[in-house]
Amino acid sequence: MAKPQPTKKKWRIRDELIFDTIMEMVNADPEKGVRPQDIAMQIQPDDWQDLLKRVRLFGRQLAHDGYVNIMRKGKVADPDDFRGVYRIQAADGASEYVARMPNE
Repeated sequence: MAKPQPTKKKWRIRDELIFDTIMEMVNADPEKGVRPQDIAMQIQPDDWQDLLKRVRLFGRQLAHDGYVNIMRKGKVADPDDFRGVYRIQAADGASEYVARMPNE
C-alpha cells in the first residue's frame, strides 16, 4: 500500500494584506478599476480562486467606508446588492487610505 503524500500547508493570508493590495491596485489605475481576479492573483498566484470571496467581502467593506466603488457595466453599484462581473475602482477617499498605509 502506498504511503500518502503529505499535503502542502496553506498559509493564512492576513486581512491587512488583502485590504492593502486592493487599495494599491485601484490607485495604480484609478480611472479603469481592477478585476477581483487580478487582485487575488497578485496576492496568491497559484491558488488565487480561494481568495475571491475575501476580495469581494473586503471590497464591499472598503466601498462602505468610501475608499472604493464597486462598478458594474460602467456604473457604481450598490455594494450590498450586485451580482456578476464587477470591478473595484478608486473612490474620492482612496488617497486617504493610501496615506495611512505603512511604507515598506
